Amino acid sequence: MMFAAIAAVAFAIGVVNAFSGAQDAAWRGDSYDIGRRLFWEMSSIGVILLLLPILVLAVRRMRRTPGLAAQAAIGTIALLGFSTLHIAGMVWVRKLALWLAGGAYDFRFSLATVLYEFRKDAVAVVLIGATIWLLESRRELKSAAVAPSAPPAPPQPSSPDLIWLRDGTSRIRVAPREILWVASAGNYIEYSLADGTQYLIRGTLAAAESELAGFSIVRVHRTKLANLDRVRGVDLKPSGDFELAFDNGQTLGGSRRYRPAVASLGSRTAPAGSTGGDS
Repeated sequence: MMFAAIAAVAFAIGVVNAFSGAQDAAWRGDSYDIGRRLFWEMSSIGVILLLLPILVLAVRRMRRTPGLAAQAAIGTIALLGFSTLHIAGMVWVRKLALWLAGGAYDFRFSLATVLYEFRKDAVAVVLIGATIWLLESRRELKSAAVAPSAPPAPPQPSSPDLIWLRDGTSRIRVAPREILWVASAGNYIEYSLADGTQYLIRGTLAAAESELAGFSIVRVHRTKLANLDRVRGVDLKPSGDFELAFDNGQTLGGSRRYRPAVASLGSRTAPAGSTGGDS
């Protein structure tokens, strides 16, 4: 459906561009020659559609990657690769078709010509990429809406010591006591466990904070939650900020705004297996 929608729009734009260009040429006193202009447009659009998987993969990778800078880097690489392949493919399609017809095609290769084509490719990539992004968002929302009506999963023994991390139709069961910290990462939430395992789940930190509040996992920074039951030491900074040391050796910084959240650590009972005291 995604391919059909983009192809329909691309062909419609190509036909309009061809007729508009032919009409402009006729007004200037040149040949109308709609057939040649349709060939230029369709040869370009055909190559674009063949390269569409590159943009689909790039958009899906961007959606899974936290951080605007990383997403911009992926988009830039995709644009440069797409434009290079599009220009080369378009030129060779035209050369081959005209050679078979007994003619010849001259691309007039120069920096100005390449930049001219690149500008058009940049606009096409942005428009197509935005369309793919919206379609992917719609697909995820539809999957999330359909999920409750799916056949129920086999009953699992309920336990107050286990929670489910939900990402679309995926489910991951973890023990809250094994969570060291939780941090926001763009449109995702990163869960870090004591054994070094990390999970990147789509969601908000506020929702995670609400779900984990009953397990002594509290906010210690605007973008971080920490499991106070796994903390073996606190380093209070003169600035008011602080650093938490977990029982597996990892550390996590907190901001002074949330310093009251760790004020009671000195009176907490250390969990079994942990050593050391608060600082």
